[in-house]
Amino acid sequence: MKRDFGLSAEGVETRLAQEERARGAEVVARKLYGSAYAGSWFDPATGKLAVAVAGATAADRTGLDATVVPVAHSYAQLDAAKTAIDRQAGRAAPGGVNGWYVDVRTNTVVVTVNRHKVDASVKAFLERAEAVHEAVRVVEEDHSPVPYADVVGGWPYWINNAGRCSIGFAVYGGFVTAGHCGTPGSQATDQYGALYGYFAGSTFPYYDYAWVQTGAGVNLWGYMEGYDGYWYYVRGSAQVPVGSGVCRSGSTTGMWCNYIQARGQTVNYPQGVVYNLTRTNVCAQPGDSGGSWLSSNQAQGVTSGGSGNCSSGGTTYYQEVNPILSAYGLSLILT
Repeated sequence: MKRDFGLSAEGVETRLAQEERARGAEVVARKLYGSAYAGSWFDPATGKLAVAVAGATAADRTGLDATVVPVAHSYAQLDAAKTAIDRQAGRAAPGGVNGWYVDVRTNTVVVTVNRHKVDASVKAFLERAEAVHEAVRVVEEDHSPVPYADVVGGWPYWINNAGRCSIGFAVYGGFVTAGHCGTPGSQATDQYGALYGYFAGSTFPYYDYAWVQTGAGVNLWGYMEGYDGYWYYVRGSAQVPVGSGVCRSGSTTGMWCNYIQARGQTVNYPQGVVYNLTRTNVCAQPGDSGGSWLSSNQAQGVTSGGSGNCSSGGTTYYQEVNPILSAYGLSLILT
């Protein structure tokens, strides 16, 4: 965070404290505004949570350590519009469509497309999407997302002695990772060829998560590799608000940090649609798949895919860790 955010050591401590207060404020804001709640995000300019609220009574509530932003549409309305686009897409969308998500900062539903791949099928998809709700808008991008399926974030492992992916987080009995890295029964080995174990569960597309059940003699540690001479503690999995800082570890590019841009994005990969990913402007490259994401000492998710690179920047998506733990009945190993 010192490097990527341009902060001093004291600045990092201040930022983390602010984001922790914002996390608590977000929980309160959801209950306080109820159906008028329209999303929230951490604002580094103020060091506080910004809360979007629909309706004329938005500024009437007090007692919340946050900035209130009046907007036209509630989060429930925006999420319903996104869900309608999900239903229209089904298991896949045209190749030039990158994905869609609720953008709480602009109170819209954003559909992203590759400007170089807009054909008749993409235009037809966009017409249907824009007809869903007045808040739907289209944003053009220069690249399309692909899964980072060849190498790993965190420490590397190999699938069937061929493709390479990343250890996300250690859990009791094994580790979690990206679903596109392997199918149930696939073998996972370390960089020296020693057996880690086998994929016990995997889902991709629709979701992008998996877990590897490890065998006897495998030591499991509740850390994330920083590739800077340090390991970083994992002490929970509390999810932080949009706008918070988040850091990703990957064996191709090391550790990089930036911001959470949106939660619950639907991403259209060549292999099919994946739902409920978190969008960030952290860079990544092929080979960083499955790697761990931390905010402070809280596990956030595992790398799914993205576009761009760590020279010019890009967009990277991660699958949140709590749904993975819930799906397979797993528990993180904490430090």
